[in-house]
Amino acid sequence: MVERKTVQSKPESVRRHLLDLLDGLGDSVDMALPSERQLAAELGVARMTLRKAIDALVEEGRVVRIVGKGTFALPEKTALEPKLTGYSEEMRRRGMEPDSELLAFDQVPAPMALAREMGLGAGAPLVRYKRLMLADGAPMTVDENFIPLRLVPGILQGPAPTSLYRILSEDYGLHMDWGEDTITASAATATLSRQLRVELGAPLLRVQRRAYVRESLVDYSVSYYRADRYSISVPLRRPGQRRYSPRVTQSPLGPR
Repeated sequence: MVERKTVQSKPESVRRHLLDLLDGLGDSVDMALPSERQLAAELGVARMTLRKAIDALVEEGRVVRIVGKGTFALPEKTALEPKLTGYSEEMRRRGMEPDSELLAFDQVPAPMALAREMGLGAGAPLVRYKRLMLADGAPMTVDENFIPLRLVPGILQGPAPTSLYRILSEDYGLHMDWGEDTITASAATATLSRQLRVELGAPLLRVQRRAYVRESLVDYSVSYYRADRYSISVPLRRPGQRRYSPRVTQSPLGPR
């Protein structure tokens, strides 16, 4: 039996070479690739062939073209898959070192709409827990959580928790059963641009989360994710089909 060999097209072969080049950059992001003229000469291909390969990498979010400057490697994008897991756990699973900076841990009054959702009176005390979430030292997201103070008595008398859901579960018996995420596009304000180290008006992903214990809303949060560091991954299935666990994947190049 004759074994068939897969023959790659020239643009695909060039694309593979460029992928190896990008992988060699490691964590170095925003680094310019060699010029098209130089790459075409090194690979022995026409510049049109090279451009097709680069076009494919632009579509994949691996590189970006900046007119008059060149082609640059993009940072790794982490798949934003809605699930009730902790940020530290998720980052470590992806091989990244999590960290955070505390921005606020205090008591605030509940706005009327949120108080109504939580079954509270307007102005009822909430615990606000706001952090800048980091991965490998780089800012990824700003998270702000709101929890009814009556459910977590004494929490503000101690240090801010390193893992909110663990403290809620272990110290207060609040195990999140289910939740809802609403994801919308947003733009960086002056404060967010400074915290996330992005340009003013840079695109962000705004995620509103409502996490429930049985039917009671216990945790309401708003998170702003850097759009250049996250992509959205949503599993789909046909009605009537059995549920399955999708494989978790990350973009080839490189927060709950």
